[in-house]
Amino acid sequence: MKKVVSSLLAAVVASASPAIAQQNELPTPGMVSLQQRAKIQDQWLKERLDTVVPALMRENGVEMWVLIAREYNEDPVLETMLPGTWMSARRRMVLIFFDNGETVERLAVARYPVGDVFPSAWDPDVQPDQWARVEEIIRERNPKNIAVNISDHFPLADGLSVSQDRQFRAAIGPELSKRIVSHDALAVGWLETRIPAEMNTYQTIMRVAHSIVEEGLSEAVITPGVTTTSQVVWWYRERLAELDVEPWCQPSVSVQRNAMETFAIDSMVLENGQTIMPGDLLHVDFCMDYMGLKTDTQQMAYVLKPGETAAPKGLRKGLSDANGVQDALTSEFKTGVSGNNILFAARKKAIRRGLNPTIYTHPIGYHGHGAGPTIGSWEQQNGTPVRGDYKMRPDTAYSIELNAISKVPEWDNQEVRFMLEVDGYFDGEDFRYIDGRQTELHLIPRLP
Repeated sequence: MKKVVSSLLAAVVASASPAIAQQNELPTPGMVSLQQRAKIQDQWLKERLDTVVPALMRENGVEMWVLIAREYNEDPVLETMLPGTWMSARRRMVLIFFDNGETVERLAVARYPVGDVFPSAWDPDVQPDQWARVEEIIRERNPKNIAVNISDHFPLADGLSVSQDRQFRAAIGPELSKRIVSHDALAVGWLETRIPAEMNTYQTIMRVAHSIVEEGLSEAVITPGVTTTSQVVWWYRERLAELDVEPWCQPSVSVQRNAMETFAIDSMVLENGQTIMPGDLLHVDFCMDYMGLKTDTQQMAYVLKPGETAAPKGLRKGLSDANGVQDALTSEFKTGVSGNNILFAARKKAIRRGLNPTIYTHPIGYHGHGAGPTIGSWEQQNGTPVRGDYKMRPDTAYSIELNAISKVPEWDNQEVRFMLEVDGYFDGEDFRYIDGRQTELHLIPRLP
């Protein structure tokens, strides 16, 4: 049960399962120690602050961006700007970006410098009042506008709390307060943009995630007639703990079988305790967090009956139908097109091909359900106001989450839901899966 994934601490598996079609190979360094992870994250952070922030501020015509948070109540954006060894903000932390026309200055109005990326701009011995120091810095620079993270529609861009907003405005006074603007584009743009260094490592992260998922969907973990879905769920949790890797959501394992009603997404139970039997179609939803980057993976497996050497043809076709929905969706990825319009075009294309799709794809990166365009939700296939109107941008990553319902002749034409989720990257021109996608059902047990 513990023999496959442990080696991933030293290196990524040499090759993935045949059920994963590899595309566009990238360098795949092995997983590294906690200390090395923090060092790499700090390198990424500096590069991102040097490149992503200035580009976003200038694109949106913002001269100053102010982020305010308190310990254990961090703004989701500010939280991603902390060094790898900082588990939270310290006391009250105010981070200020100011575009002086040549460079974007970075300041921390905090008792401590924030690593080596935000020098402290406050000496309490000189100015005991932190808010007064914030006001001094802003008045000295006299920006034409001051962006803050307040949003009615994007939760990840809504990090400024009511109390801190109130105190901030009181500190800088009514004249400067008139210059405050809310820019979803800064917060969302920062969170959704991936730099090349992150993408090089993302393939390693995805390969590890795929390997863990596949091991859980094997005879190394599952004994038909004995093992329950709940036991597999907690095996996944224990495996991540052994690797010093965090989940960002609870895994789920579900069963579809002959003479069972079509699987309903809204009734999914994470710990349903069903015993896994020969002839079952299994589905796993698995997520993890490595060096601040999230994965979100759904794969499917078939439990062979005695004498079988393959899954029934109808189940194999159902998985192929889900791949067809993936193709319809990712072929519509284009810079400047809204999530809603991508959804509508993809559904139209899939339905024209005779498929029965449900699409609920989301951005991924620092958060599992990340910042960026919403491309459908499982309960709403007619688009999402505002968040679905956000336009796709280059250098962004997505969790291609969807399903296709297909009739399975071997199960008396029962409708079966084929649910897949796999992470990919859009460079502005082309989309690719970060570490391939599942194109064949995993078999339990694996055939020699």
